Amino acid sequence: MNQPPRKNVLSGARPTGNLHLGNYFGAIENWVRLQDEYACHFFIADWHALTTGYADTSGLVDNTYSLAADFIACGLDPDRCTLFVQSSIPEHAELFLLLAMNTPLSWLYRCPTYKDQQQQMTDRDLSTYGFLGYPCLQAADILMYRADFVPVGEDQLPHLELTREMARRFNHLYSPVFPEPQPLLTASKTLPGTDGRKMSKSYANTIAFADTPDEVRRKVMSMVTDPARIRKDDPGHPEVCSVYAFHKVFSADESDAIAEDCRAGRIGCVQCKKNLAARLERFHTPIHERRTTLLRDRETLRGLLDRGAVKARKQARPVMDAVRSAIGVGIADGR
Repeated sequence: MNQPPRKNVLSGARPTGNLHLGNYFGAIENWVRLQDEYACHFFIADWHALTTGYADTSGLVDNTYSLAADFIACGLDPDRCTLFVQSSIPEHAELFLLLAMNTPLSWLYRCPTYKDQQQQMTDRDLSTYGFLGYPCLQAADILMYRADFVPVGEDQLPHLELTREMARRFNHLYSPVFPEPQPLLTASKTLPGTDGRKMSKSYANTIAFADTPDEVRRKVMSMVTDPARIRKDDPGHPEVCSVYAFHKVFSADESDAIAEDCRAGRIGCVQCKKNLAARLERFHTPIHERRTTLLRDRETLRGLLDRGAVKARKQARPVMDAVRSAIGVGIADGR
């Protein structure tokens, strides 16, 4: 019997630094699972990296290769998903341009991250159209593959709704070309940074897959624990301890016992960190080794990305033909 075509899923990440554990448990772990359920498209958003990092692009190529190696080492399989670099698909730029022609400025100004990032990134000039208009590029990425679903957290729903509004506006003005992508809300694990704050490259508190096993152990041993616990046998409060937050992920089978020992003062913070380091090493080291091996052979890595780009363009070209025809631009194909 013929199987019905699988629904399309699309997501991506900007190549702005090394992938870390927060990224993995916040998104990538879920992407790996989705590969067997949907027709997945995952891309490296190098044009999106320019929206805030346009002034210094010296690390963009290296970061692109690094992110590709991280993706594959974490389990994204180029044979089971379409994995590509955004800038390899010029159709994204064309659709971005055409969507920008009819997107009201008021929609862009109300985007939740527009003012937030301007306030947070005071070290750079974000008064550019690229930054203001990036929701149009984001919509182009999603609509290009007629994505049925986009895996998001609840905090990202306003961004996806803006894409849905752009699809509705296009379909109303011209003809129904785009389906409205739906959110694929998925539960994710949250890990704090080594200092107890949100794990973020901007806070320099991450554990990345680029880190060597020795670096990972050092970072674990430096992690912030219960500030009220002075002596080894003092009762602890695991609910406020970053180390215990990691144990809940990497030692889930023992997390209740670990919490009890901590509260009873039966285990000290140093030993607790050593136990975590051992658990974390079993997860982290194989991924670190795979990504290191991949990065030694950029030619092969580039080949995998090029193969994904070929697959992506085969899907993008007919969509752009439909878009041009709907708008009435161009005189190709005898029009």
